Amino acid sequence: MKKPVAIRDFLSFSFVSNPAWSPDGSLCAFVVQQAQEAENRYTGDLYLYEASSGAVRRLTALGDAKSYCWTHQNTLLFPAARDKVDRDAVEAGEQRTVYYEIDPCGGEAVKAFTLPVTATGLRQLEDGQFVVSARHDLNYPDLKGLSGEERAKALKEYKSPAAEVFEELPFWSNGMGYTGGKRSRLYLYDRKKDKLTPITKPDWDASLSHAAHGKVVFKGGPWKDVAPFYSGLYVYDLATRKTTCVLRPGKLKTGPAVLLDESTLLLAATYGENYGTEEYCQFYTADIATGRLAKLADYEASIGYSTVGSDARLGGGRGFKLEGDQFWFISTVGDQANLMTIDRQGHIATCYGRGGSVDSFDVKDGKVVFAGLQSQGLTELFDGDGNQLTHFNDHYLAEHDVCAPEYHSFTASDGFEIHGWAMKPHGYRKGKQYPAILHIHGGPRTVFGDVFHHEMQMWAGAGYFVFYCNPRGSDGRGNEFGDISGKYGTVDYDNLIEFLDEMLKAYPQVDPKRVAVVGGSYGGFMTNWVIGHTHRFAAACAQRSIANWVSFEHTTDIGYFFTPSQIGATTRTDVEKLWRHSPLKYAPNAKTPTLFIHSEEDYRCWMSEGLSMFSALKRNGTPTRLVLFHGENHELSRSGRPQNRIRRMEEILNWFDHYLK
Repeated sequence: MKKPVAIRDFLSFSFVSNPAWSPDGSLCAFVVQQAQEAENRYTGDLYLYEASSGAVRRLTALGDAKSYCWTHQNTLLFPAARDKVDRDAVEAGEQRTVYYEIDPCGGEAVKAFTLPVTATGLRQLEDGQFVVSARHDLNYPDLKGLSGEERAKALKEYKSPAAEVFEELPFWSNGMGYTGGKRSRLYLYDRKKDKLTPITKPDWDASLSHAAHGKVVFKGGPWKDVAPFYSGLYVYDLATRKTTCVLRPGKLKTGPAVLLDESTLLLAATYGENYGTEEYCQFYTADIATGRLAKLADYEASIGYSTVGSDARLGGGRGFKLEGDQFWFISTVGDQANLMTIDRQGHIATCYGRGGSVDSFDVKDGKVVFAGLQSQGLTELFDGDGNQLTHFNDHYLAEHDVCAPEYHSFTASDGFEIHGWAMKPHGYRKGKQYPAILHIHGGPRTVFGDVFHHEMQMWAGAGYFVFYCNPRGSDGRGNEFGDISGKYGTVDYDNLIEFLDEMLKAYPQVDPKRVAVVGGSYGGFMTNWVIGHTHRFAAACAQRSIANWVSFEHTTDIGYFFTPSQIGATTRTDVEKLWRHSPLKYAPNAKTPTLFIHSEEDYRCWMSEGLSMFSALKRNGTPTRLVLFHGENHELSRSGRPQNRIRRMEEILNWFDHYLK
């Protein structure tokens, strides 16, 4: 008999991501990461897929290669700190990134060059030139002319300041920490001359979108005091070293932008006139010289990324690419993430859409390769027909009882069709009564789909039915379905409760008195909301949650723009509306035993939200517990340190077992 999926199983997973073809199209590089429990970290190495033979081989072996860049010479560059001198310098606070180069034909990686910045990305242009994306800090000390002792003192004071000074909004950011004076900057690096030249000004934010035809396209722009939600769009000319503003900051919400030719951009953008900041982008062309936009095609789905939720992926990669006359992009359509194209005439086509999630991809000369989750499998590499190219996780799947979710749909009271799934418990037997867990996804602009989700498989392995669905507000179903601005806790709550009722009718083996509810982020908000509006659940777990929109607006990295967009009010315009949609208002009604999970460095949903609910339930006399993880952020369940991920899942399972079994 196959083994049930268990908590520690993710330690055995290989996380495949970031495929990219070599310039000659003969090889596809990709990254494989693994969790290391003893070291409490993740290691990553480069692998190669040979197009002609289908062979897969490992290229690096030290566990320090998690990103890379192909060169025109068919070698690979990747950042690493293999020398003690380099590690010590970075540890002391110095801005330094060392790139190593390795030949895919064999041999050891050798140090290629060192950049005096904290690089976050590298893209080769022509003739030995690269675009460098890097973190930039306006407060970084000027080290020129400083002696060894003076230099060390300046770096020490920079790295460990006596106080943090807040002068900008946001003042912190999830995964980045305190952000005062911090920017993303672009540089041009000439490898032949070993010269690094800034493309953008120090006080600008810049995010690289595309580079071709002797030009660099980037989003961002200058800002002071308050970071704008809508970035500008710019084109930098490598020959003239001049920057052209195509779209001013604050004008449109923009997505990917690529150069169709020397004078024209294809971009995703929206004015947000009907659905605000969450309105889906449409496709436009833009004249670089004039900034004039022309609608190419309407579209109501994500462009350039997957929103299919899973805790069984790790790593990034390409979400869009211009190849020939077609713009290729990942898009969440319905409950799956597809690979799509749009041509210059505005014709949109699905290139791959057979369920699951395309997480990252590359295409060259018609050859497609993508990394993703398919058919309840773990992350692997696939070709454009969905054929599996790598088999890192086959041994795990062969040995474990991976539950195949059963799809359900029903028409909710608001007239919309709701999609959902049910997992039966490991060793399921007819006639036996089982407990169940209702899982609510985050976002809310994400989706659950038919993909492997470790945590839910683990609950099924522990003897629970697992129910999950995509209520109003979810991605993949267009603007009207996805818009719940000003409606949080109303139509979405009804959808979830009605879905649970449908599941209890479909599965009479579930004991309705032994059902728990759990969710994170938006799902944490909904869990907090649920326990204040019904007593039907035997237990609950709210993770990285939202409790009070009044405090959320002013203490989180996105609160200043997310709150007015999603709730339709601010403390300046309608504080009563914020309070009406706040779970904390209804916390005095909560009687459900509730576990709160939060992270000390979660600046997306600041720990005050979890503490507020915990405090309120304690005053009620309601059984409650709060587990606060040091050194973790909003991504604890997906990329937190392995030991903390284990502890988190143990806490949740123990809580549910206590109250439901």
